[in-house]
Amino acid sequence: MTRYLLLFMTFALCFSNVQAQKLYQPRNVKQAYEKDTRSPDGMPGENYWQNRAEYTINITASPPNRTIRGSEHITYYNNSPDSLETLMIDLFLNNHKPTAPRGNGTSREYLTSGVHIDSLAINGQTQKWKDNPRSVTFDPLQLPQPLAPGESVELSIDWHYKVSKQAGREGQIDSTSYFLAYFYPRVAVYDDHNGWDTIEFTGRQEFYNDFNDYTVNITVPKGYLVWGTGTLQNPGEVLQPKAEGRFQKSLTVDSTLTVASLDQLKADKVTTQNGTNTWTFTSSNIPDVAFGLSNHFVWDAASVVADSGSNQRVSVQAAYNDTSADYRHMVGYGRHAVKWFSNNWPGVTYPYPKSTVFQGGAGMEYPMMANDASYPDTVFARFVAEHEIAHTYFPFYMGTNESRYAFMDEGWATALELLVGRQDLGKTRANQMFRRFRVARWINNPDPTNDLPIITPADMLTGAAYGNNAYGKAALGYLALKDMLGNELFKKCLHTYMDRWHGKHPTPWDFFYSFNDVSGRNLNWFWNSWFFENSYIDLAIAGAESSQNRYSVTLKNIGGMPAPVDMKVTYGDGSTEVLHQSPGIWKGNQNQATVDIQSEKAIKSIELSGGIWMDADLSNNKWTSS
Repeated sequence: MTRYLLLFMTFALCFSNVQAQKLYQPRNVKQAYEKDTRSPDGMPGENYWQNRAEYTINITASPPNRTIRGSEHITYYNNSPDSLETLMIDLFLNNHKPTAPRGNGTSREYLTSGVHIDSLAINGQTQKWKDNPRSVTFDPLQLPQPLAPGESVELSIDWHYKVSKQAGREGQIDSTSYFLAYFYPRVAVYDDHNGWDTIEFTGRQEFYNDFNDYTVNITVPKGYLVWGTGTLQNPGEVLQPKAEGRFQKSLTVDSTLTVASLDQLKADKVTTQNGTNTWTFTSSNIPDVAFGLSNHFVWDAASVVADSGSNQRVSVQAAYNDTSADYRHMVGYGRHAVKWFSNNWPGVTYPYPKSTVFQGGAGMEYPMMANDASYPDTVFARFVAEHEIAHTYFPFYMGTNESRYAFMDEGWATALELLVGRQDLGKTRANQMFRRFRVARWINNPDPTNDLPIITPADMLTGAAYGNNAYGKAALGYLALKDMLGNELFKKCLHTYMDRWHGKHPTPWDFFYSFNDVSGRNLNWFWNSWFFENSYIDLAIAGAESSQNRYSVTLKNIGGMPAPVDMKVTYGDGSTEVLHQSPGIWKGNQNQATVDIQSEKAIKSIELSGGIWMDADLSNNKWTSS
């Protein structure tokens, strides 16, 4: 009887452990795996699909008039297996309406009347636009007949809106400098696990877009420069010969050139002196576009070899107010970031032809563009620029859903920000900045909202809980994984995940399962602890026992997160040694681990140090021999 009881208990324990290794899947994600649009090995399934569109957009801006007028033609392709009776149209700038739901308070200067649709045609047939009273930043568009699988539909839309006086992620920087983002009506994402994306834009969370092709024509008065996503197709039409020459030279040289100085702009020696100029930009297979314009911003540019094998050059540009001293270094910061990210972490060649940093005030990323404030501290200015450029990979190259799973882009950008910062500032100072800006506000605040699982949908979070989950906590999780797997295996897993999913729409589960597959390990115990549980970092030394030349040290994981830790050992003769422990010590028992130290010398004390993995309670981190 005892034998059978022991067998039953062993089976029950094994079954319990197997069950514990499973990852929770929301019902809609589970259905995607059942339909084989996604695969349990982390690859796109045999039935994976995604929709796309082609946009031709014409807009006119005439500062200081704040009205932007636009017209666009959209060809939308339905690659799904479903017939679509409606299209969901995103109108993100309706977030400026007084009645819009917002995650944060705002001033009257932020408010406008939103986006106004002036005309609409579907497949050439004029239709009446109907505002949806039950939503603000998206509207369903009823099609005359369902859009069948494999078919496309043509939309023509004219619209206008007023640039907000209070600039945030977009808006009026000054009376003659605007940053234009989310400015065009677009078809929302329709995907294999969520259907139509109908998350209201509240100003806090970010975005989820299809990969589209864009041709954007921006008409502005003479004297105005335009910077933006895509390749400028007509520099000879909008720039005078000497200015065009400087611009073309910047595409081939490493040293920073001033394409347009303030004095040159004042003297009308930069742009073609027509009444207006139309700047044309094109880009393909990209999730969004954004543009900045000004008649007095300085224009600096250079380029950098991102891939030495192919000698591929990336243009790096900066547009800024002449009084901003930090921006005089911005092209250099951008060149360094593009080259470092391409050749170190993530170690994937920068995927776009250029990167531009425009002086605004948001600290916000867009494909090939960043809208950054000016800072008196050049170290911090570089810190911000590198973070925004890191977003090139996550979310833009990877196509993740920022609105719902912000940790899939902000967490990676924050981790990359630390890794390049160690190159810039040295490990000690970079770690100090990371702890201060990314970790301390979480680990030092025991409010229960700060310990919500990282997997919690970001659109459900507010305040510090959103910031902690999206940025610091997620970055620590990725870096802990890197510590545990080692650089070589971690990079192999990361590159395979990126190869499988770039230009698509991976979910967190695609990421988790891909790392499991490539590493050859079931990492679900790690994913559960870091991403699915209400955990935090709090390690302790429970005690140490000596036997001959061996010390057996018992560590407790009070907070539940399997973080790495350094054990500083002080010997009786005063010498010290640091023994690093990876998160792997917590596999099998995430609450306790035993570390054996072989030593012929007596140990006087042992002290734990988490480094960037800050510990919530330091009072129990030291053991001293009696």
